[in-house]
Amino acid sequence: MLHPQLPVDYQKLFRALPENLMLMSPDVTIIDNTDGHEQVSLKKREEIVGRDFFDAFPSVDQNQGDIIFQSQEYVRQHKQPHTMPVIRYDLEVPTERGGGFEELYWQATHYPILDEQGELLYILQRTQDITEQYRAEQRNQAMQRELAENQERTRFILESLPVLIWTATPDGQRDFFNQRWLAFTGHEPEEVLGTQWLQSVHPDDRPNVVRIWQESVTKGTVYQIEYRLRRHDGQYRWVLVRATPRRNSAGDITMWVGCGTDIHDQKQLVEELLQANEQQSALSDQAYTAYQLAQSQKETFYTLFQQAPALICILRGSEHRFEFVNPRYQELFKGRELVGKTVVEALPEVIEQGFVGLLDNVYQTGETFYGNEISIMLEGPDDSPARQLYLNFTYQLFHEHGAKAGITVFAYDVSDLVLARKAVERSAESAADAS
Repeated sequence: MLHPQLPVDYQKLFRALPENLMLMSPDVTIIDNTDGHEQVSLKKREEIVGRDFFDAFPSVDQNQGDIIFQSQEYVRQHKQPHTMPVIRYDLEVPTERGGGFEELYWQATHYPILDEQGELLYILQRTQDITEQYRAEQRNQAMQRELAENQERTRFILESLPVLIWTATPDGQRDFFNQRWLAFTGHEPEEVLGTQWLQSVHPDDRPNVVRIWQESVTKGTVYQIEYRLRRHDGQYRWVLVRATPRRNSAGDITMWVGCGTDIHDQKQLVEELLQANEQQSALSDQAYTAYQLAQSQKETFYTLFQQAPALICILRGSEHRFEFVNPRYQELFKGRELVGKTVVEALPEVIEQGFVGLLDNVYQTGETFYGNEISIMLEGPDDSPARQLYLNFTYQLFHEHGAKAGITVFAYDVSDLVLARKAVERSAESAADAS
């Protein structure tokens, strides 16, 4: 049995819509609004209906009024919807709620309502209060700016340290030299890897350097020595070199990290004092000062290197073999041996997550990849549960002798930032649902 069609009160239906809507004529005379709009605007319907929009809702400043007018004008000219940029429009708080004005941010879209001939009959304005989202985004942008500044500061520090840095495998083979070392000696990386770096050591110092280095590698003790290193212009300069072994949780050496400081001027001063043999007390003071200076420079470097908040590693070749990782990067993978292994061998869980594919693409195309708040699942040590992290990172191809050599990775753990933002977004959604 068919029920007779009941008449529809469209005005009542419009006013009950669960949106902040306001209907205007093309000249923006207010015709009607929804109950939700009435509650949000804090103005009674009878106060605004029949009035010009800008008379009923005066703009705080000329720029704000122009933005609203231009959006309405776009609808009049093109008969197409238009969404305005976010604007600030404060509303007066009723006296019973404390009075004053509340700082609010809005986003509005104007929709054309056309007749059968396509002419503009009405303009429908849909308004959204995005104050919480706007403030959350502003906080997020501020945190991102601070993070970017910290990243740039760390990069600058690491690139500006006046020390010669190198690393070696557990058996003593040198596998990395920083740009300071390469620029000082005038050699390319492949010319100094392994034991080739010894060719830059003065022939008279070389046997002692080899002996002491082999003793440190065998015993796993700190390596420290002074020797003459040939500079790119052929001059031999005295350097103070110190290296420390890095051990895993089992106590096994996983790599050596060393640094060299040019102490030639101090050393030369000491030798001149010795030759003069006239100021033995001054000689002792100068030697001690030189040593303290070298120690201070060395300690400064190690403190910055160990505590830098960046995660840094170097992947060699198309198979992405770990050649160097800094302490912060290694900390992500406790108990795992990275250097000497490929990413697939050392971190099999990242294959299905697409990171190996990203590395392959960077190596093949040469296009740098910038990852922003990328989620990664890492297996925990000793079968502990997997953990989710969010990273900002860069994959960048580097060349040697004009040929592809590998990829550098520079990353920051932004898990706390992402989780905090998600908490804010959930809070905003809950508030919206409650309203």
